[in-house]
Amino acid sequence: MKTYKLAVLAGDGIGPEVMKEALKVLKKIESKYKIKFEFTEADVGGIAIDKHGRALPDETVKICKASDAILFGSVGGPKWDKLPIEQRPERGALLPLRKMFDLYANIRPAIIFKQLADASTLKPEVVGEGFTILVFRELTGDCYFGKKGEGNDFAFDEMRYTIPEIKRIAKVAFEAAMKSKKKITSIDKANVLKTMVLWRKTVAEVAKQYPEVQLENMYVDNAAMQLVKNPRQFDIMLCPNMFGDILSDLAAALTGSLGMLPSASLADGKFGLYEPAGGTAPDIAGKGIASPLSMIEAVEMAAAFARRRKTKE
Repeated sequence: MKTYKLAVLAGDGIGPEVMKEALKVLKKIESKYKIKFEFTEADVGGIAIDKHGRALPDETVKICKASDAILFGSVGGPKWDKLPIEQRPERGALLPLRKMFDLYANIRPAIIFKQLADASTLKPEVVGEGFTILVFRELTGDCYFGKKGEGNDFAFDEMRYTIPEIKRIAKVAFEAAMKSKKKITSIDKANVLKTMVLWRKTVAEVAKQYPEVQLENMYVDNAAMQLVKNPRQFDIMLCPNMFGDILSDLAAALTGSLGMLPSASLADGKFGLYEPAGGTAPDIAGKGIASPLSMIEAVEMAAAFARRRKTKE
């Protein structure tokens, strides 16, 4: 029986309580699919700042490096909002993990099931029978990781991409499209930004390898409008880092709650980080009313990838 080592980083707010419920589900998956999971807990985020002086302690990094995947709860909260941006839980934990493990491919589904259509913020005639949108977000480039600086009266964050960075996330999206409806909407702002001209050109080159897939280019502002106006037109959305951050939240909100959706951040090979799409929800933390559904779906995604690897092996 193959054993998969999982780093359990529950974090702050509702993170620990939803993680607890999700691990129960993984135990059930163990018995059903004959897969063994070994859990090692570690501090991250605000609780790590309080206990260790930094959002991502060395011991947590060590545990992550010795694991096959990371289960991540949520980090941040009002308690740490006044810290310098580099020290805040969100910046000091998540971004370093993404860069350290080269987690370049973020996959976030936005799903409205017919039975839950009433939860959507959209009119019934817009929701229809429900929809599924998969957002593929490039996660280790763009202005989040570009050169940064500030002066007395200015600040800047450099938006930068290389062709290899664009190609690899595009290939992940196109491979997924081949197993879905064979349609991709690539998001950019190529009418204004040089970086996005390169994005569009490179995605078009990758598309030549997948002639069966229909490629549509769409400016990010129009995409935001179209998500609200007619979300059912989308199947797979391929996005640069910042635009994907914004649009994936918008798409998820259309389902009625961020708390119902998972997220997977993947590297080449076997490694990945799996987490809920929502945040720490400090207003309800500790009350026992937070829905664990998104965390359960996240660990199910981890289990699904583990089963696929087991099959390949």
